[in-house]
Amino acid sequence: MSNREKTVTYTTENTYLTQNELTPKTKNVWLVFHGIGYLSRYFVKYFNGLHPEENYILVPQAPSKYYLKNEYKYVGASWLTKENTATEVKNVLNYIDAVLEAENLPDDVNLILFGFSQGVSVATRWLASKKPRCKMVALYAGGIPNELTATDFEFLDQNATEIKIIYGDQDEYLTPDRLKGEKIKIETLFQGKADIITFKGGHEVKPEIIKNLI
Repeated sequence: MSNREKTVTYTTENTYLTQNELTPKTKNVWLVFHGIGYLSRYFVKYFNGLHPEENYILVPQAPSKYYLKNEYKYVGASWLTKENTATEVKNVLNYIDAVLEAENLPDDVNLILFGFSQGVSVATRWLASKKPRCKMVALYAGGIPNELTATDFEFLDQNATEIKIIYGDQDEYLTPDRLKGEKIKIETLFQGKADIITFKGGHEVKPEIIKNLI
């Protein structure tokens, strides 16, 4: 008896969420990737403090949904796992492309790329793959995938794109060894141009930090 794992290609459908309206008054478009365990409609609340006329928020939805804890009551979602990662990355990037195609964003707005926790891995993979022109890249309490190299980010105009690295000084997922490794990675990938922002707290989103980014 032998087993063979095969693949199939098919069309799927997923939601995404927007906050505020995209108008001629819009200055910033935020492309936001939430962390594991969130749904986009709950994560977007952290951006409520931004000026609604000037900021348009796009929050894609991680595709793999599951029940949180063992209560079968609350639902969260995950972007990727270590299982079949290359294929899942490709699927997620195709989904993001579809979201942006549907939105048809104007060229004259500032694109702000934001990732929290697991969303950092998605944000940086999308950034490296699509090489968009960003006003800001904000990576909040998450790890950058090991397969990414400095070459992947050579396209960034360090004078035009702000790089913000944000984390809490009591983040339970950032052990001293991991933090040391991430700092070396950040220094290498972004040529020492990243601005590191720390706050007192753990693995949590601080709305006031988001508001102060701009």
